[in-house]
Amino acid sequence: MKRVFAVALGLVTAIGGFVDIGNLVTSGVTGARFGMSLTWAVVIGTFGMTVYAEMAGRVTAVAGRPVFHVVRERLGVRFGLFNLLASCLLNLLTLAAELGGVGLALELASDVNYLLWVPLVALALWGVLWHLPFKAIENLFGVIGLSLLVFVVALFWLPTDWGTLLSSAASPAVPAQEAYPTYFFYAVSLIGACLVPYQIIFFSSGGMEEGWTRRSMMQMRLNTLVGFPLGGLLSLAIMATSAVVLQPLGSDVGHLSQVGFPVAVALGKVGLAFALVGFFAATFAAGAEATLSTGYSVAQYFGWAWGKWLRPSAAPQFHVVSLLVLLAGTMLVLTTIDPVTLTLMSVVLGAAAIPLTFLPVLLIANDRDYLADQVNGRLANAFGVIFLAVVTVVSVVTLPLLFWTRAGA
Repeated sequence: MKRVFAVALGLVTAIGGFVDIGNLVTSGVTGARFGMSLTWAVVIGTFGMTVYAEMAGRVTAVAGRPVFHVVRERLGVRFGLFNLLASCLLNLLTLAAELGGVGLALELASDVNYLLWVPLVALALWGVLWHLPFKAIENLFGVIGLSLLVFVVALFWLPTDWGTLLSSAASPAVPAQEAYPTYFFYAVSLIGACLVPYQIIFFSSGGMEEGWTRRSMMQMRLNTLVGFPLGGLLSLAIMATSAVVLQPLGSDVGHLSQVGFPVAVALGKVGLAFALVGFFAATFAAGAEATLSTGYSVAQYFGWAWGKWLRPSAAPQFHVVSLLVLLAGTMLVLTTIDPVTLTLMSVVLGAAAIPLTFLPVLLIANDRDYLADQVNGRLANAFGVIFLAVVTVVSVVTLPLLFWTRAGA
């Protein structure tokens, strides 16, 4: 059992990062509109996240400091401040989207408007962050979030034409009714959904919360090699079920209920219940990650005490920042902005900001002053540089595609 819970941080990071409201929506939309032809975008995002999470975890385990603290120390106050501001803005948008996502999941279960749920969700989230220890949050949401595996079960239960599905994944093509810019806009969205920058901050700081040292390298790598690929698998399963059920109907995904519809078709009310539990766990966990990541990054930049293991009296700034971003995210959702639109915006803007997080990680992972004999090897650097080049291109084309396609309309 200890070995199972050893990967809990990877599970909760993957379930709250890969399969948050952003990935639920983008995977559902792309499956319904493009079939499996955007599988390559999820594969790229998953592989890159695994590579860079391993680097960030190694920095934490060897240097004994979280990545954001080292970024400010190594790359300077100005770059660190710019990175901090971008990170906080994205965390706020992401948190608001996740709060809306939890509200939508509860609306599906209760028929009560999601806006009425949002303040209660925020209160529950703060209660969890205030009262539960970090390890309990990991284990609880890591395990409950596995309910999303119901999408894998549903895929095998549906009358799936595996030849067509696999051919669409292996030989990607733009459907006749779709434009190339729209296709690539959603490719960028999928990559951005897999590579939300707060995942790096949360994973690294979570390692500090768990007390990682050099002896924890195996545990850290187990977290990355199990948790993040699992997140990618769940994303592909959601995309595939939408491709099998929604694409033939010509249905688009404009609400979270449509993401769960293929599961209901395959497995009925029981399957839908598992999907709703998974939606709740994924979005709630992502809300916790975004809230904590904001507190982590601000406190680490200014050199304040931080950590879930510290009482508010011992780390007041960390807890105040976390509370303020939670309140701001709640108020943003209560403006009645559409949660799906907010989700797509947070994902796309996150894609544009990816290099701000990943370039410092790559530089620090090659710094012997911090990592000594644990710096990147040739293979890790090759993967890191190639992937950084890819995400740099993604960040450059993101905003033009956003305006050109009118956010994928």
